[in-house]
Amino acid sequence: MALLEPRPQPKNTSRNYLLVALLILAFLNILLFYFWFQERQENKSKDAAIAVKTEEVLSARTKLDSIATQLDTKIAAIQQLGGSVDSLLKIREQLERDKEALRNVNAFDSKKYDQKIRNYQSLLAQKDQELTRLSTENGQLNQVNDSLRQENTGLKAERQSLSDSVQSIITRNQELSEKVSIAAALRAENVTVTAINDNGREREGDSFRAKQIDKLHLAIRLAPNGLARQESKELFIRILDPNGAILSDMATGSGEFIYNSQPTIYTAMQRFDFDNSRQQINVIYGRGGQRFKPGTYTIELYCEGFRIGEGGFTVK
Repeated sequence: MALLEPRPQPKNTSRNYLLVALLILAFLNILLFYFWFQERQENKSKDAAIAVKTEEVLSARTKLDSIATQLDTKIAAIQQLGGSVDSLLKIREQLERDKEALRNVNAFDSKKYDQKIRNYQSLLAQKDQELTRLSTENGQLNQVNDSLRQENTGLKAERQSLSDSVQSIITRNQELSEKVSIAAALRAENVTVTAINDNGREREGDSFRAKQIDKLHLAIRLAPNGLARQESKELFIRILDPNGAILSDMATGSGEFIYNSQPTIYTAMQRFDFDNSRQQINVIYGRGGQRFKPGTYTIELYCEGFRIGEGGFTVK
């Protein structure tokens, strides 16, 4: 059996394959170009939209900055006129939050911000009216204050005049009170000194030997005084030795009293009831065994803050 030889392929088949491949490549290129063109168009649209939104954001930011400046001015003006700014301060804080939110461009809503801006502008207009009202009221208050200041000045002058009058009356009353006090002060008509020796024998006079004096008997006669109160009083007696030293011994009844606002030592003190009868007050004073040295002694009498009399005696 004879072998069959393969028939040769026609040359047109390879060409057809090549043509198909070229057509497919051309189609793919056209398709890729189409997609590229479409993407480019979309990017242009996106860029345009972003540019528009960015411009809107910048415009909104500029308007909010202007509103913030005006709002700060009105807050300061209302404060100066004495109005309340608590609500405006809260709105100022909200305005700052709105400005901060503009950083997120993608979340920007132009309609929402346009409404916010209109609301803020409306608020500014309202505050202009409030400022006008406050300015008018403040002007009226200034007129009232001027009137009140004038009245206050007049009242101060009247009060000063009254104060001067009252002070003058007080001074006169004090002077009268001092005169009455002086007039009501007691006065000792005379002071009689008697020396008592160790045996109790008394010797009157104004001169004694030292050995004759164990104690002193002071007889003080008070002058009548209708202005003096008839009540219990205290008589303070000071006996000064020849050198001017006060005779005092706390053990024998000496102490302190106030005279001319100063503490003053007294030799002896006697309480008595003043009855305005030219009464005599008797005081016995002893030095507890101490001798009186030679010289002239002075006796001073005080009652109710006044020096009411004096006397004296001599020791040989």
